[in-house]
Amino acid sequence: MSLNPMTPERRRAWWTAGIAGMASYLDAGAIVTTGTALVLYQDELGITSGQFGQLSALLMVMIGLGALIGGNLSDRFGRRRVFTVTMVLYAVGALILVAAPGVGALYLGILLLGFASGADLPPSLAMIAEAAPENDEGKMVAFSHVLWMIAIPVVNVFGIIVGGMGATGARIMYGHLLVVALVVLVLRMRLPESPLWARRQVDVDTGAVDRASLKDLFSRRWFPALAGVALFYAITNIAANTNGQFSTYMYVNVAGADVSTASAMSLVGLGCSIAASLFLMRIVDTRYRMLAFLLGTVAAVIACLVPAVVGISILALVLFGVVYGISGIVSGEPMFKVWSQELIPTAHRSTAQGVSIAFARAVAAGVGLVTPAILDRSAELMFLFLAGVILVAGLIGLLWVARRPKVLQAEKDPTTHPQPADSPTS
Repeated sequence: MSLNPMTPERRRAWWTAGIAGMASYLDAGAIVTTGTALVLYQDELGITSGQFGQLSALLMVMIGLGALIGGNLSDRFGRRRVFTVTMVLYAVGALILVAAPGVGALYLGILLLGFASGADLPPSLAMIAEAAPENDEGKMVAFSHVLWMIAIPVVNVFGIIVGGMGATGARIMYGHLLVVALVVLVLRMRLPESPLWARRQVDVDTGAVDRASLKDLFSRRWFPALAGVALFYAITNIAANTNGQFSTYMYVNVAGADVSTASAMSLVGLGCSIAASLFLMRIVDTRYRMLAFLLGTVAAVIACLVPAVVGISILALVLFGVVYGISGIVSGEPMFKVWSQELIPTAHRSTAQGVSIAFARAVAAGVGLVTPAILDRSAELMFLFLAGVILVAGLIGLLWVARRPKVLQAEKDPTTHPQPADSPTS
């Protein structure tokens, strides 16, 4: 694979990818911070177990709702305008959580934090892809997933440092998110609007095209691409969400390990995932992408079959975590991020991502409700289910999504990449 020279255009694109991609850092930061901070707030604010569950669920629901609304607003009013407003809302939510005097303030803060986090994702990913030079789109979009994963150990380090401080520790953890959001807000105010969205807006203003509409997105021109990426993401995310949300539960309640062991092994898996993400950035814009996707799918299925066949033990869970930590990257969520940019036109790109993210979060929440009961009944059965889920997602990716015509590069340079006949721009 040849290396592209670091031209001024590419430097500007990488700067945009970093600043816009911080949406992923702040999304992961909100999820992981809330999981720890609510525990630290329990004694001082008197959080009950029921309220703990409600606040955790509220965060996920608002992330999905935010993605749905923010995505559509971004297609209508611009990437830069929307993700600037979302950073303001995120900072306000984080500030409320820093200063929360009682449980009621936690509900308001988490509502704003979750909504802003979700609403920030679609326009930010669209901005990255639309500003990237040709043949660098996938690489720069995949970089956002690296930022998502980096947030996890950063927040965990904060948790280790302030874990014995009670409510003060929780305020410090949310303070970290507040500071990062304010810095990102200042930096984003200097970013120009997405060139593709700005070009399309000129056509809207001159009457050359109609304003983006949900009706057109759900038409026969674009619905197959939307349905494909949404189903792929929702199904593959079941395995990723189960691994992330219930890994400690499986180590402690099924394999008989302690929390420290579970945390250490989770960090090992996370390190493997970060390495795999860097590898994906190298090959995602090359002809080796789908070969890596196929091999990743096969490896992920095998990773699930190990504990399903040999039984649940610490070693089996470690093997699963390491192999899935690598294979789940090249065949999972990062590929959704790349495909959702390539297959949907600028007029609907952000809206489509919002629909897909909201759908995937709803599916994950539904599966998560019954996961503990399945694990208690038969953890081996759960891993067989996950193997089937990954196989189905892989087939959707290989036989459906990967075969859809790409429109992103055609929009950037229609003379070099003529638009497919069955996929006209809006």
